[in-house]
Amino acid sequence: MKYGEKAIKEAKLEAWENPSPEKDYEIELIFSEFTSLCPRSGYPDFATIRIRYIPDRYIVELKSLKLYLNSYRDKYLTHEEATNRIYNDLNKLLHPRYLEVIGEFNIRGGIKTIVRVSSEK
Repeated sequence: MKYGEKAIKEAKLEAWENPSPEKDYEIELIFSEFTSLCPRSGYPDFATIRIRYIPDRYIVELKSLKLYLNSYRDKYLTHEEATNRIYNDLNKLLHPRYLEVIGEFNIRGGIKTIVRVSSEK
């Protein structure tokens, strides 16, 4: 197993202390290399994952997020399940004031899928 494969296999999301918890500011993260596998066909699905959040006490450590998102490449998930799982994991880790995760999946079979999951502002 190569070092990158090992890092992805062992990926765990990490939270860091928010350096400015007294402020309401928005963080936007865009991961354009997301892949997972279709649970029916096994074909790869490609997507851009957009994460927007207003942190409270914690922010997500970016390398851990990159490895975590890359860990989906071998998982058989629907677009909806993948997007909701990412949302749930980030929400559980960070307890942000606001969180939105958008899975913008590439066209397959002539259909483009966009899944939005968000908390109340």
